Order: sequence, then C-alpha cells, then structure tokens
Amino acid sequence: MDNRSEVRDFLMSRRARVEPEDVGVARGTDRRVPGLRRGEAAALAGVSVEYYARLERGAIGGASDAVLDGLAKALQMDDAEKEYLHRLAQQAGGIKTATPRGDKPTPVWRPSPSIRWFLDSMESAAALIGNGRTDLLAWNPLGGALMDEVINTATTSPPNFARFIFLEPVARRFYPEWDAIAGINVAQLRTEAGRDPHSKQLHDLVGELSTRSDHFRTLWGRHDVWEHQSGVKRFRHHAVGDLTLHFNGLDLVGQSAVQLTVLTAEPGSPDHQALQLLGNWASTERHPADSSAVLKSESSA
Repeated sequence: MDNRSEVRDFLMSRRARVEPEDVGVARGTDRRVPGLRRGEAAALAGVSVEYYARLERGAIGGASDAVLDGLAKALQMDDAEKEYLHRLAQQAGGIKTATPRGDKPTPVWRPSPSIRWFLDSMESAAALIGNGRTDLLAWNPLGGALMDEVINTATTSPPNFARFIFLEPVARRFYPEWDAIAGINVAQLRTEAGRDPHSKQLHDLVGELSTRSDHFRTLWGRHDVWEHQSGVKRFRHHAVGDLTLHFNGLDLVGQSAVQLTVLTAEPGSPDHQALQLLGNWASTERHPADSSAVLKSESSA
C-alpha cells in the first residue's frame, strides 16, 4: 500500500464526510465540494492551514499524537478510524506495524487441539475463528452449520467471506442486509491493510475483488475502516430461515490478527429456537461442520 496516497485519500474522504453544520460552521453559499474546507478542518484540529495541507498531501510522518488526535476529533473519526490514522503515521515515520514478507505466503493458521476442544464445547452458540483478511479458519459444529453455504461455495481454502459476499449470488439471500454487510467487510479489509500493509495475500485478494466486482471497487475507494467487536447480524439460512444473532469478537491472546466470533441468541427467544433447530439439522445433514476446518492448501492463507 502506498502510504502517502493512502494518507491523502483517507484524510480527504474523512473531511468530505463532515458537514459544516455538524461542527458549528456556517455553510454559506459558495461551496463547490462536500464537507469541510481545508482551512475549517485545520482550525478545528488546532493546526495551521499550511501544516494541515502538508498532512493531507501524505506527509504525516513525525506528526505528534496530539496532532493526530486533533485531526481525528476535527474529522469526527470513530475509534477504529483514529487507530487507523495512528498506524498510517507510524508507517510514514518508519515504524513498522508488521514485518515485510515479500512474496512469501504466510502459513495457514491452524487451531491447536485445546482450541478445537474449546470450540466443540460450545453447543448452544455458533463459534467462528477468522483473520483480518476475513478468511474463515475454524468453526464449531453450529458455526459450520450456520456458514454452510460460505464453506460449500468456497473455491479457495480457507473459505473467505469477502469472496462469498461479492462473488456468490447466494450471499444476497443469506445476508438480508447485504449492503451493510458488504460495506463492513470492505472496511475490515481496509483496516487490515493498515495493520499489515505488506501482505501479499491481502493485496491479491483486493486486486481480485476490484477486478471482478464493481461494487467492491466502489466501496474500497471510500476508505472506510471498521473493527469487528460486537453487534447484531441477520441471516436467512436455507435450512432454518431467518435468524437474528448477537455477535462478540474476542481476540485470541498470542494469536496475531486471529479473532474468535461467538454468535448467540437470548435463551427462549425465537432466534434461540432457530439456533437449536440449526443444531439438529447439523447433526443429521452431512456438511463441513468440523471445528478444525480441514484446509486444502498450506500456502493459501
């Protein structure tokens, strides 16, 4: 990832998003572009217009934490965007956020036996393990049943949510709120690009999806970022119908960029009953609900 161009595009996109009225600035009648003017953003951030212009041109290396925090506040960044901005500044200043690996692929992450035991012990929740590239690396039986179509339509190993969302027509039925899910997925990939800008696998994935999906290319150009933490997701499963599940993303200590996601429903609710029905279906149907997520290739992380 070109750091200077990424800084420029990210800051310009954040500035264009802020409406003058949102920060107490009079709109006036002579605005030709959306969002704040550079001078307005600079004033809100507490820096000179000249310095702000230099930052927005990509010269962000050496900017202090106070300046970066001021930019984030002025441009109304959320926590994920603020962290992303700090990472871009670290990279511009020569501070490595990940080790360059050239063309050598990262080995596929595999769950240890104890993690597999842990996954399989979760009988009333769908459990999934993934990485920043939205690869699905491991799952428990209920998680495998929930993601049955993601797994079975995969043309690569491990299965990848981005490829499923943008390249598989069935994804638009599986995700009733497809537009929101698509935006979140691309924002996750953009966040991962800030964390590990040298990842060949990520560059290849983004290149493939940009070539094959106009919608992905448009969303990638927005420069949105997003941290997978908690919330609600809705699914329309081919076997049990609609489910609304609460999810929590839990980092696995000592496992870089690998996260466990647990999807649950309130006990006694219709969604909890649907999860139980999904579990019954998983026990009677043959599909890849193996917690070890048997991977076909060691080099296609």
